[in-house]
Amino acid sequence: QVQLVESGGGLVQPGGSLLVSCVASGDSLSSYAVGWFRQAPGKEREGIACASSRDDNIYIVDFVRDRFAISRDNAKNTVYLKLNSLKPEDTAVYVCAAAPTPAPCEVHHGWPYDYWGQGIQVTVSS
Repeated sequence: QVQLVESGGGLVQPGGSLLVSCVASGDSLSSYAVGWFRQAPGKEREGIACASSRDDNIYIVDFVRDRFAISRDNAKNTVYLKLNSLKPEDTAVYVCAAAPTPAPCEVHHGWPYDYWGQGIQVTVSS
């Protein structure tokens, strides 16, 4: 099965930026939609953004749409999430997931994200 590994997290001051990466092995990401999710301390996991497997479609939830960006590089089997203008409330474990569907992606719980990474910590603090 496909394996997903996140990297690029860490400790950042408020207002700073990070680029987190989701690298796949075992299968090509070109046939998968890839979503980014996060889980903050004491809260349930929430969807952040996703990139469809076709037509360069992307989706970013409205409350971070002006600060975050998602992109993919199928040649590198990697999907990126750029986190800009970070706030303390962005502190969470960020995790990527892959869904084997060509449909325009979504990040609600009903979507078939069958493969998940281990998650990576992003901490925003002064």
